[in-house]
Amino acid sequence: MSTSQQTDPLIGRLVDSRYRVRARIARGGMATVYVATDLRLERRVALKVMHGHLSDDTVFQNRFIQEARSAARLADPHVVNVFDQGQDGEMAYLVMEYLPGITLRELLREQKRLTLPQTITIMDAILAGLSAAHRAGIVHRDVKPENVLLAEDGRIKIGDFGLARATSANTATGQMLLGTIAYLAPELVTRGTADARSDIYALGIMLYEMLAGEQPYKGEQPMQIAYQHATHSVPRPSVKNPGVPEQLDELVLWATERNPEDRPTDAREMLERLREIQKQLGVYPQVVRSTPAGGTVVIDDSLDSDEVTRVMPGTFTAPSVTTDVDNATRLRRRSHRNAVKGAWILAAVLLLAAAAGGVGWWFGSGPGSLVAVPDVRGMSFEEAAGRLAEDDLVAARDEVNSLDVAVGEVVDTDPGSGARVDRAAEVTVRISAGPATTVLPTLQGREQSEVEAVLADANIEVDAVGEYFTSFDQGQVVRVYVTQAAGGEATECTEGCEVLEGSAAELRVSLGPVPDVAGLQREQAQDVLSGVDLRSEVSEEFSETVDTGRVIALADRTEPGSWKPGDTVTLIVSKGPQLFAVPDVTGLTLSDAAQRLRDEGFTPTYQGFWNAVPDGLTEVESTDPPAGEQRRRGSEIALTISLVG
Repeated sequence: MSTSQQTDPLIGRLVDSRYRVRARIARGGMATVYVATDLRLERRVALKVMHGHLSDDTVFQNRFIQEARSAARLADPHVVNVFDQGQDGEMAYLVMEYLPGITLRELLREQKRLTLPQTITIMDAILAGLSAAHRAGIVHRDVKPENVLLAEDGRIKIGDFGLARATSANTATGQMLLGTIAYLAPELVTRGTADARSDIYALGIMLYEMLAGEQPYKGEQPMQIAYQHATHSVPRPSVKNPGVPEQLDELVLWATERNPEDRPTDAREMLERLREIQKQLGVYPQVVRSTPAGGTVVIDDSLDSDEVTRVMPGTFTAPSVTTDVDNATRLRRRSHRNAVKGAWILAAVLLLAAAAGGVGWWFGSGPGSLVAVPDVRGMSFEEAAGRLAEDDLVAARDEVNSLDVAVGEVVDTDPGSGARVDRAAEVTVRISAGPATTVLPTLQGREQSEVEAVLADANIEVDAVGEYFTSFDQGQVVRVYVTQAAGGEATECTEGCEVLEGSAAELRVSLGPVPDVAGLQREQAQDVLSGVDLRSEVSEEFSETVDTGRVIALADRTEPGSWKPGDTVTLIVSKGPQLFAVPDVTGLTLSDAAQRLRDEGFTPTYQGFWNAVPDGLTEVESTDPPAGEQRRRGSEIALTISLVG
């Protein structure tokens, strides 16, 4: 028994006064599975125990109970049986059928592409099991090869109804939408809703994978694959495998239609079509056997699902065939076997002796004394150390910066996974310390290409560039804003700052100053501004210095900032000088008339000798120009004066 098995407090415990825990099979994101003995019925079972830290989470508790209820409602030979569900103190558990064998995923890893009899045999069983679920109003929601079990005795079953929901509650949100992205129906990507036809889509992807040897969509990021599901049509598997019959091509295309209305309504309809194809091809489901390398039902965390019921690795063989013989033939064969039995026994003894010596050498000092370093990427250091300890290896911690791996998770190991080392050897476990910190220099006033190169060297991506009219030369960077890789608001980094690798930057780049259009005719100015993608509107003002119809200036912005392409600027256009009416000063004395004109902004003129005449004896007879005519301020107004009395 491994170190982790010995330290697991549940090993040897009697759960609920009925189930004696024998050994741990595996640990998943939501639960750990053990092999146990049901003392009441004296049979082996798989005991699935929810993790203690989730016991206070009602969402996980409800989901755990939902798995038991969903599976228990299905009485079908192609669905993994759930025998019991209960609570022992704070520990919630399920009791499930104990199935030695392998999963369809492991078979696909081993064979890549399945034969036609294998494919039809497996699909017939899966569709039969899902038909029972759909008849009961249950949508599985997590159909994928990891959840298809190929037992040693030939049974094929679908398990893990932990995501199952009644068809009336078909909205998938938050934790409910956990199906592996490779099998996710388009409506789950675009609308987050699911029904029986969503299971059909996943079956179509699985059928494609069995026939073609690979999944139809690939991508480095899950969202890339999800986008392809939502926007692309699944190709015919015969493109990858010309040996696929046209009928199965059409079945894949029917099951994977992007519009749910165009797919089979449920598993029963798809099963009926599959059985029609079996008759046309003359290929029918066959008895299958699998020879496991050892082990039973386990839980395996996939990319998207919290736990997946599967079985330990083995070999899924071709369908077995038996031939009946008569009694005479049996007697002849038995006589022959008895004649050679003695020789075989002697040979077997000699071979066993040689094998014993060979085994001793292999595991004592030969290659068998080495162990392979397990893949612990993505685990915490404690989890990785525990996994290495199971193989008698010692973990040494080392922290490295990583853009891709979350803080506290394993980046890789030295030696790498798969390398064979001596037992008790030390394995360096590199733990992510998150992105490295870098210091940026002053970036203002540099050319855009130069700034982008500086940011690229610091592993900072430019995700937005804004262009503005400024006093800087065209192409120079005016402002830089950085959003740190850890999240938060964007902060200005124009004069340099400290940032994390993997952060994102926004650049504000100068287009140069707004063109100077002062003094141009209005139409000319508007054409110039339109040429740099600036719209314009006109405001008119009087001007003593700018001719009518020409631009005085651009109006200032009403808000702080700089103009950018697409903005609307205001042209201030001259109406020429403002004119005022000449006041009527006839009948006034010279001094009064002159003062009135000055008050109105005009310049009075008259014969100089009138300055020597007493003002009281003067009287203005007329003006030139006459009263009421419009003149610019400062214009000269000539006075005609007469002597009174």
